[in-house]
Amino acid sequence: MTDIAVIDYGMGNLRSVARALEKAAPQADVRVTSNPDQVRAASRVVFPGQGAMPDCMRELEQRQLREAVLEAACNKPFLGLCIGLQMLFDFSEEGDTPGLGLLSGRVNRFPQEGFFSSTGQRLKVPHMGWNQVIQKEPHPVWAGIPQQSRFYFVHSYYVQQQEAGLITGSAHYGFEFTCAVARDNLFAVQFHPEKSAAAGLTLLANFVHWRP
Repeated sequence: MTDIAVIDYGMGNLRSVARALEKAAPQADVRVTSNPDQVRAASRVVFPGQGAMPDCMRELEQRQLREAVLEAACNKPFLGLCIGLQMLFDFSEEGDTPGLGLLSGRVNRFPQEGFFSSTGQRLKVPHMGWNQVIQKEPHPVWAGIPQQSRFYFVHSYYVQQQEAGLITGSAHYGFEFTCAVARDNLFAVQFHPEKSAAAGLTLLANFVHWRP
């Protein structure tokens, strides 16, 4: 049986992530945990997050989960969700906060003023709602998900990676931004698959069966 640790550092709608994983892969043993040893023992790890980057990094440190996250992201199938994607990078403009530094790049805020769509519509921040995702590179976690499927987003910040080869998905909100990255055993997305209906459940099921 596949055992999956959903990392609990006090920031995120963890139960909805766990329920979605259980629905997508009923044979899996899904555990929400803040215990670093359980994270290390799990065969797969999901790293979700909601809220502000400074709070997320502070809680991760205070709960002594930083090293367990770093180890998991380097040696087992690892899925980052929303701020769980942003925290993997070097730095975020939100509170001038250093990230985990696993991936090269920074997290920037969408423009606060003069932000318009291609049709002249004023765009609100946070970016909230359904948006099409362009799959930039084939990947097992995209299997069975049609190109430009819609996923659910809630975010005010986006990643600007330094390595072009990391990008596996993008979306458009005022401009094209990276919304999915992958390297080796790591896959991370800006959107919320647990809130993204059939496409999101397929992505979660693919992650559970992925053999990097």
